[in-house]
Amino acid sequence: MRGLILSVLVIGLVSGCATMGDVMQSKDQGTAEVYPVTFDQAWTISMTVLRWEGADAIEEHRDERYMLTSSGMNLVTYGSVMGVWVDPQPDGRMKVTVVTKRRIQTNVFTTLTESTFHGRFAQAVEIVKAGKPLPPKPPEQ
Repeated sequence: MRGLILSVLVIGLVSGCATMGDVMQSKDQGTAEVYPVTFDQAWTISMTVLRWEGADAIEEHRDERYMLTSSGMNLVTYGSVMGVWVDPQPDGRMKVTVVTKRRIQTNVFTTLTESTFHGRFAQAVEIVKAGKPLPPKPPEQ
């Protein structure tokens, strides 16, 4: 009986786990903003924001204009999987789309929300536009 209960719990957890593939398929449901930066600036800022927010290794697909990463488990969450796309716009600005998904859908918290990403991104744009280097640690919000 205990084995059956354990099996049901494991199946429930595994079937509710978000993967990088889920992030890739969810680009159209992500949160997008357009910023007055170059592609290189948007790429660097995206990487920096992910690092500021505790991302693990970042898988870069620069030629396809997207990156994927994850964050590990901590005291309040089982972690998240995330993707960022940088798409040039006709006017020279960059559309930045972010998707974050909790690893386990029943988890209440995530390590990075889409709105937090864009808030941090906007902060970084101001730093870059002021001609300053991006700091290794996130500035105060």
